[in-house]
Formats: sequence, structure tokens, C-alpha cells
Amino acid sequence: MAGRAAKDALFDAFAGVAKALGSGRRAEIIDLLAQGPRSVDQIASEIDQSVANTSHHLRILAGAGLLRSSKDGTRVIYRLAGPNVLAAWRVLREVAAAHVAEIDRLAADYLGDRSELEPVERAELKRRMKAGDIVVIDVRPDVEFAAGHIVGARSIPIMHLPKRLKELPKSKEIVAYCRGPYCVLADDAVRLLRGKGYKAARLTDGFPEWKEAGLPVAAGKPS
Repeated sequence: MAGRAAKDALFDAFAGVAKALGSGRRAEIIDLLAQGPRSVDQIASEIDQSVANTSHHLRILAGAGLLRSSKDGTRVIYRLAGPNVLAAWRVLREVAAAHVAEIDRLAADYLGDRSELEPVERAELKRRMKAGDIVVIDVRPDVEFAAGHIVGARSIPIMHLPKRLKELPKSKEIVAYCRGPYCVLADDAVRLLRGKGYKAARLTDGFPEWKEAGLPVAAGKPS
């Protein structure tokens, strides 16, 4: 019986991690923090929740060992506990996409028709960046670019893109990237660029996957 109780406790502990992720808002927090550390109020703004609700979700994730926190003056800053948290989130998405029929419809409802967006794979992007025949833009917020970005990418947050089109050459293809495979920011950028006569495509996934693959990354604010 002691063995049974010990096994129950062990598997309940494993399930506790899954339970912590058993909320769309908490999954969204993991997706957001994969871009870099954020304060509670920044996270609350991004997931469109009150600070109180956001703090509740963060405590659950931290209690399950998925997040770490630190103080910056009066602010509490949260970050992923380690790269394996991102790996777990990626696997969870992949399992859902492969086995939950509704995922494709829900993704299409959110992201729109992607059939003509011509995604660029990571290896192809690396090759073409080395050749110098494309321009890569990071359309995430500045704070995410500063936390980490693809080496050689330009920071042009999606909200600023319409006013900064003149910075981009029409003689080269523009490749946009953002937070990951279910991030709409790069899609919006590609549609905007194409509507203005640019040749544009999006990276198949985003910065976290690029970093996870061991490809070149840097940190720091846009120059």
C-alpha cells in the first residue's frame, strides 16, 4: 500500500503541471513569456485581464514550478523557469493540432486564410539572410525585441509598420516574424506589405522556436 500511495503522489505531481496549464489564459502567459520576462501589469495588458486575475494565474504557474519571479523596484517580473517549459508548451500545441479536430477551425477563425502567405522555413531563412537577398523584420513589441531577437532582424512593431514602410526596400523580399506559429502579427504584416506592393512572406513559426533550434540570436534595444 505504501508503494501505491507513493506512486499516486508521484503521478499526481506530474498531473499538477498539466493542471496548471489547464486554462487558456495561463497557456497564453507561457506563450507570452517565451518572448522574454514581463511585469505583472505588462502581462495583464497583453492577455486583456485585470492585474488581480493575472496575478492569480501567475501564482498557479509559479506554484507548479513553471515560472520564476524577481523584484525590479516595486515591480514583480516573471520569466519561464527554463527552456523545458517552452519545449513542453510547443509539444502541447503540436499534440492538440494533431489530435483535436477543432484546432484547425479555431486557428483559421483567429488567423484568417494563410494559404497565400508563403511561409519560409527556419533553415531557408538562415540561408537567405546569409546570402543577403532578404530583409527580416521583427513585428513584435519593442520590449520583446530587446529581450531577444533573430540576429540581423530589424525591429518594426506591427503598430508602427504603416508609417515605416519607406524604410523597407521593394527590391528585396521582406520576411516578417513574431511570437510563434499561432501569432497573427506577422500575418498582418505580410498582408499589409503585399497590399502596398512589397514581396513579403512570414517565418513558419517565431522567435522562440528559432532560439530553441540554436540559431543565432541577440538581445538589446533597436539601434
